[in-house]
Amino acid sequence: MTVASPSVPPLPKPGAAGATVVPILLAVSLCHMLNDVMQSLLAALYPMLKADFSLDYWQIGLLTMAFQVTASLLQPAIGIYTDKHPQPWSLPVAMGSTFCGLLLLAFAPSYPLLICGAAMIGIGSAIFHPESSRVARMASGGRFGLAQSVFQVGGNFGSSLGPLLAAFIVVPLGRPSVALFCLLAMAGMFILARVGRWYGRTLAAASRRAADRTLPLPRNTVILALVVLAFLTFTKNIYMASISSYYTFYLIETFGLGTQASQLMLFLFLGAVAAGTVLGGPAADRFGPMPVIWVSILGVLPFTLALPHVGLVGSGVLSVLIGLILASAFSAIVVFAQELVPGRVGMVAGIFFGFAFGMGGIAAAVLGVLADSHGIRFVYLICSGLPALGVLTILLPRRSAFVRAG
Repeated sequence: MTVASPSVPPLPKPGAAGATVVPILLAVSLCHMLNDVMQSLLAALYPMLKADFSLDYWQIGLLTMAFQVTASLLQPAIGIYTDKHPQPWSLPVAMGSTFCGLLLLAFAPSYPLLICGAAMIGIGSAIFHPESSRVARMASGGRFGLAQSVFQVGGNFGSSLGPLLAAFIVVPLGRPSVALFCLLAMAGMFILARVGRWYGRTLAAASRRAADRTLPLPRNTVILALVVLAFLTFTKNIYMASISSYYTFYLIETFGLGTQASQLMLFLFLGAVAAGTVLGGPAADRFGPMPVIWVSILGVLPFTLALPHVGLVGSGVLSVLIGLILASAFSAIVVFAQELVPGRVGMVAGIFFGFAFGMGGIAAAVLGVLADSHGIRFVYLICSGLPALGVLTILLPRRSAFVRAG
């Protein structure tokens, strides 16, 4: 595999307020794609690693947990710190950590070193997401939902490409071919170094203006809303973890698919997640976050309930619908949380990209134990009802309360 040197347009000067800086949005979205392509290789490698190292399902879940929990423990702390002390040059450092993690996944001779590789990728995620999310918001020109969708869809598209690249590159060439993807990390480091320069100049230009961190609602109301939003993200991520970690095994065990065919089915699901993310942000800008959250979290319930009871074609169709609907909420949730705590973009990114995703990783390990003891089908029966918890959306404050509080 060869990777051409990325063509990066000259970075724009820090724009005036209200101007959406499209090249920067596209650059951080592209790097989010590269980042998540490399991260998704971990889950895409699971069938191969299971065979090579004779792993049980709980050990597969522990690999997911090592990645997710590393990101979960570090990301909120990094986000809170960088809210006060932004670190433009931390972005290429994040790609460097992922680079090291890929090398370990490619050549690790033992399971403990695989755990270390997964953790290094988690560290890269913990550093990358808070600062790049801040860059996306700075470049949004006030179109926060659109900016969050553009940023997030890069990650979703990367996650969907990972299994596809694994099926056609890693499976035929073997585990050492994972090292080829280090070229993507190098490309990401190059692009993020240039984004970091724009970020630094923009910070310098904005340093004369004090950020308004006044809460728009009473403190207890804000805390309750953040807890509900985090819980909704958590339940969504448990379901996503059940798909990303075990869907290929479910298809192989239930329908007798081969590894490549199961990876293609996973690609369809993750591609639908990317499409849902694209739609969710602009919809939140147009209609507000609340309707999008309601439709996404509860609207997916009939399809998740049906998934364990249909055939192969039905599974493919339902997985696409589930990915499309469920993913549309994430940008709306993040934008809503950013409105609740102004000036704390890093903290919000740490909670929703880090903590909630990390808790999903813990859930993946628990699901692995359940799969070992009761079978994969049982796991999908348990997870199918999770979207019903979306009824907690009723506890969120209405947008009209923001206006009255202001």
